[in-house]
Amino acid sequence: MTDKTGMVYLIGAGPGDPGLLTIKAKECIESADVVVYDYLASPLLLEYARTDAQIIYVGKKGGDHTLTQDKINLLLVDKAKQGLSVARLKGGDPFVFGRGGEEAQLLLERGVQYEVIPGVTSAISAPAYAGIPITHRDHTSFVSFITGHENPDKKDSSMQWDVFAKSNATLVFLMGVKNLGNIVKNLVANGKPADTPVALVRWGTTSQQQTVTGSLETIVEKVRTAKLKSPAIIVVGHVVNLRKELAWFDKKPLFGRRIVITRARAQASGLVSQLTKMGAHCLEIPTIRIIPSEDTAPLKTAIDNIKDYDWLVLTSVNGVKFFFDTLFDMGKDVRALGHLKFACIGPVTKERLGDYGIIGDILPETYRAESVIDAFSGIEMQGKKVLLPRAKVARTILPEELTRMGAIVDEVTAYETILSDEGKEQLISMLTDKEIDAVTFTSSSTVSNFMSLLESQNAADLLKNVTIASIGPITSDTARSFGIKPDIEAIPYTIPGLVDGLLAYYEKQE
Repeated sequence: MTDKTGMVYLIGAGPGDPGLLTIKAKECIESADVVVYDYLASPLLLEYARTDAQIIYVGKKGGDHTLTQDKINLLLVDKAKQGLSVARLKGGDPFVFGRGGEEAQLLLERGVQYEVIPGVTSAISAPAYAGIPITHRDHTSFVSFITGHENPDKKDSSMQWDVFAKSNATLVFLMGVKNLGNIVKNLVANGKPADTPVALVRWGTTSQQQTVTGSLETIVEKVRTAKLKSPAIIVVGHVVNLRKELAWFDKKPLFGRRIVITRARAQASGLVSQLTKMGAHCLEIPTIRIIPSEDTAPLKTAIDNIKDYDWLVLTSVNGVKFFFDTLFDMGKDVRALGHLKFACIGPVTKERLGDYGIIGDILPETYRAESVIDAFSGIEMQGKKVLLPRAKVARTILPEELTRMGAIVDEVTAYETILSDEGKEQLISMLTDKEIDAVTFTSSSTVSNFMSLLESQNAADLLKNVTIASIGPITSDTARSFGIKPDIEAIPYTIPGLVDGLLAYYEKQE
């Protein structure tokens, strides 16, 4: 029996915006046994990897190499020789100044099968996100891609500065920030007019994108003043002037705003997605984790006796998830619930219930007693038995109001909310350095756990000039109890309402 040889996929991870990853690349990441990624590949792409996949970082940043290129090559060979499928994520496109060709040559030499999956290169995408078309009929019909730094071991330079200087092509230099002065000097010395427009785009296609424009005469000083560093691409040519007219990405309403998401990571994607589409730079610092209840017996007993209940009241998407997870784990399905009526607290909870093919009967708008009373008005609750699966620690107003109406309420724990200290050091560091624009709170527990993360730190000082956004009045009350005054309160009390609140708030600031 011969040893199985694996496969290496040399994948272009794109320029930074995870939405620019190709479908084929995503499929390869999802099926890979090993994911090897570098500095310029978005860490968000790792979420596509299998939970049991081995994740290896081999980043190379400004001369600081986790592994040398030779060792990366050997790593790929070694993993493939073990019969593993390897997804090699390289920023941009693997064959555009990505050294993918060198990796492919060694794989071929060592008898390892490989495939190349092209990616969107920053050479075209970063200018596009900055509003700079690298070709345009009125300006130029061709473009040159040029390395910003040559291999120092090459005997003869291939940089034809006289050709570059006299050409009408758009010149795009990759990895050239440190050599900007030399690039400008060589172009001007070889006849390129000093007033030729130039743009540098840093972290193109991401919410951290920064664009500096000028001319060959002024760009070095402008970049120095802006303190712009790598990774960035350099665009030289008259198409740069079109940015004034065509800039779009950095005109998004929340562009560049650094917003902390305190929601549990498993539930943060909707908020992160909406804010990112508005241009925000979302920092996921989940202050809570949602876990199953340590004691599942009460919920299982309630499900075993589900025919005894008249109503199932669900107060959150977590309640929905853990109730149905337990139901299915017990070998039952939704047919067991056919006799029940359903009440959902909030439209998102109702929507999640709909995922299981069930339409809620009533929908109180909020947790407020008035809302519960209004929702159940006209419904005879006297003697009705209600199952209320929810968090271990929760407000008492709902069971109290239902009991006052004459219902018999069984409140059982379906899940627990516990403190998460993931990203604690990063959070405190960024607040200390005043690098945070806003913090979002989506529940009372996110507030209390956020404050726990700060520990002995002076919260008032850390949060000075930081915008506080709350999802609703209960969360706001909890924030105020800690001495935090919310600047924004969502209306309605939903994630879209929270996003709308942030948009309206920052619109007023401009």
